[in-house]
Amino acid sequence: MIEATDLQAAVFRRLLRHLNEDRVDVQNIDLMILAGFCRNCLADWYREAAAERGLDLSREEARQAVYGMPSAAWKKKYQREATPEQLAALAAAGRHKAHA
Repeated sequence: MIEATDLQAAVFRRLLRHLNEDRVDVQNIDLMILAGFCRNCLADWYREAAAERGLDLSREEARQAVYGMPSAAWKKKYQREATPEQLAALAAAGRHKAHA
């Protein structure tokens, strides 16, 4: 019998593959504007879930699990400077949470 958590884990892995392989063009700020979360949020949630289960993950370990590589390497390879339009859209959306 397939458990719901197995399916959820498979979907999560597919989401990460989609974001980090198929759609590296989608910037975190775009995700924040449209969906209210980004890759860094996913990493924060991953870290929180680990902590709830007694596992100690650093912020960077969680981000590497989500990005599929060190986040600094991902940023260097894929991240672009936010445009004034993106910054205005983020402010208008009321999603001001910044990720270091």
